[in-house]
Formats: sequence, structure tokens, C-alpha cells
Amino acid sequence: MAEQEKDIKDLGEFGLIHHLTDQLPIHNPSTIKGVGDDCAVLKFDADKEVLVTTDLLLEGIHFDLTYVPLRHLGYKSAMVNISDVYAMGGTPRQITVSLGLSKRFTLADMEEFYDGLRLACDAHNVDIVGGDTTSSLTGLMISITCIGDVERGKAIYRSGAKPTDLICVSGNLGAAYLGLQLFEREKEVFYSQQAEAKGQPIDFQPDFSGREYLLERQLKPEARGDIVRQLRQLGIQPTAMMDISDGLSSELLHICEDSHCGCRVYEEHIPLDYQTAAQAEEFNLNVITCALNGGEDYELLFTVPLADKEKVETMDDVKMIGYITDADDGKLLITRDGAQFDIKAQGWNHLK
Repeated sequence: MAEQEKDIKDLGEFGLIHHLTDQLPIHNPSTIKGVGDDCAVLKFDADKEVLVTTDLLLEGIHFDLTYVPLRHLGYKSAMVNISDVYAMGGTPRQITVSLGLSKRFTLADMEEFYDGLRLACDAHNVDIVGGDTTSSLTGLMISITCIGDVERGKAIYRSGAKPTDLICVSGNLGAAYLGLQLFEREKEVFYSQQAEAKGQPIDFQPDFSGREYLLERQLKPEARGDIVRQLRQLGIQPTAMMDISDGLSSELLHICEDSHCGCRVYEEHIPLDYQTAAQAEEFNLNVITCALNGGEDYELLFTVPLADKEKVETMDDVKMIGYITDADDGKLLITRDGAQFDIKAQGWNHLK
């Protein structure tokens, strides 16, 4: 049988792993043994601490293959794990990839997925060093573990924020959420037209012109290793840091709870993109609500001592949005007209 005619079932588990990973490059001297044995073998020097993070993504819960290309899904699956390591102030080094596959997926599908994985890993010099595959009765399941390192004593936790610390955020917020809403709207239009066609073929072409940035933010998030590098170069050690996966409000409350503090965040300082504001208006949504609660931005939220204010002002693509207070002062959003509202965790909760 010609190679291009082979199916996943013809290759088998180890044949599939070999097919997808045989040509993977090794970027790091800490990777002693990659794919091909029961365990990856990694070596770190005595001055480093190891960081390990894992994410599980399920079809129908975390992604919808109606509008998510497998190449983009592979890229995003790797990037959200890489982002977690950066959120600790570390450097990502390796990932393992485990997949649960239903029978509808072909070898070409998995090649597309791995192409996306490789693009993300190559962009951050991360090695794919192993994983597992199994069958699934409920669609595609993805489990990725990312391993990184950080200089001993330099890991940044959620629990170090102190009153008067400045609250900073990278990039802009809310775009990924509006991108998701666009996809969901067009999916409903497609299903509606399909039902009206009563089984006849339809020519459905959604028009996303002028909203490309929103779609990119949803399909192809970027882990902010550049921000971590800037912090190192400027000699800034954040007192707390998280990546914004579930929404700014949820992440702020995590930091405040773990650090036993309060906060003041100013609406006028929350960074927004023009396309985000325009799309929120079209959907009749409050753009600040989208920025606070949308999630999947994968920007970095961090706090720094007030003494570092001038250094932070020199950073590219970082904005100060408020400051940390005593716990008794509450966790408040200050609107443009000076009104105060309690910040509530209304972001993504996958268990609801």
C-alpha cells in the first residue's frame, strides 16, 4: 500500500507516533532522550527549578471543529500550555502530547494537528518529547503537559502581591471572546440555512472582512514570552503573575485571594483593540464586560512594586490598569465617571 493511502489504523499506535514525530528537532541540551521510550529523559543544572503544567482539552467543551481548523487547534493546544510556564516567569522547554481519537479522524487530520503543534513549539524553542494515544467514543481529546525551568527562587506565584503594587497587563483584552461570538453566530446561520435547504447542498461563505484580528486572537493566541524577557532585561521581579485564560476579573480575584489583598482597577486603562470595540457594539455588548470576563486572551496579568513604575513605563505593549490595596478595601472596578463596582468572577468556568 502506498504511504499516502495508509490510514491511522494501518499504522497502529507506535507507527502513528513514529510517523508524526520521527523528524522532530531537538532544541535544548536538557533533552537527553525525546520520543521513543517509556519516559523522556531531561537534565537540569543545580541552579534551575523545574516547572510542569498540564491542560486537558475536550471536543465540544473547549473547542468546536465546526469552525476550528485542526492546524490551528494544534497550535493553540501547545500555546496555552507554553503560556502557563511564562506566567510563572519560566522558560518552556518540552511538551508531551496525549490524544484520544475517534474513528472519524484520518492520518491527514493528525498531520495537520501536529503541523500546528510544531509551529507553536518551534516559535518558542520547545521540544515535543512524548505522549500517548488511545481511542475515543466522544470525539477528540487532547492532553498536553509542558515542562519548563526557572532560576532557583525566581518563580512568580499568585500569592506575592502587596498593597501599593501596580497592576499591569500585556496586550489587549476581549478580542478572543468576540472572535468566538463571531464563529458561533456564523455557525447558527449555517445550520439554519442547512435546515432550510432540506438536504440539498448549500454554498455558505461567512463574511469576516474587517474582523480578522478577532478571529486570529481566538484561533491563534500567542504566549507572551516577549514580556517575560523584557521583565528580565529590566530587572523587574513581579510580585504576582498569571496568564489571562478565564478572564481578567477571574484572574484578578485569584491574585487577590492568594495574596490576601484587594485591588482598584480603572476602566479607562483597560487596553482594547478597535475591532473589539466595534464588534461589541455590533453585538450590543458592553466592551468592558467582554474584556473583564471573555477569557482566552492569554495575555499576562502581573503586579510590580511601585518603585518599578518608571521601568514598566518603558515596556512595549504593557499597560498599568490599577493597584493593589488592603483586603478590607475590597476588589473594585472604577468606571470612567468615578462609580465603583465590585469585581466578580464571571469568566469561563468549564464545570458549569
